[in-house]
Amino acid sequence: MMTKTFKELVADSLPVIEELFPWDVEELIDAEKKVFLVDIREKEEFDSLHIKGSIFASRGILEACCDWGYAETIPELVQARDEKVILICRSGNRSALAALTLQAMGYTDIFSMKTGIKGWNDSDYSLHNAQGELVDADWADRFLSPVVADDQMEPSI
Repeated sequence: MMTKTFKELVADSLPVIEELFPWDVEELIDAEKKVFLVDIREKEEFDSLHIKGSIFASRGILEACCDWGYAETIPELVQARDEKVILICRSGNRSALAALTLQAMGYTDIFSMKTGIKGWNDSDYSLHNAQGELVDADWADRFLSPVVADDQMEPSI
């Protein structure tokens, strides 16, 4: 079996999923009554900043959140298989892979938000914390730009 990197897996998913830019998502939020924004980042990430009205469903348990019979089941998400569902992560990579998975689970109107929550912040759209407070855009930018340590980089030959 040929192994693939994370970047290769994401690249393979892009031709078979649909993506929306943050400004497209903002237009849909304003125009439609039923848009499910599903933030698939980790709990700490979501609690620190998220799009108001989004649902938290961590990528690690997303499939269980989207199906009946699990402690993680989110009923309104299970019932949204034919509704517009937009998946959100930090940069649009995790959400691209998640969109592929939810397509396989029968979601018919599923999208990944291209550029993720970082792109949302870069577009000057508001973000809120777990207490519902508006998050400072500059603070959000720093939070959304983690530093990769030297030992996390591929060794050079």
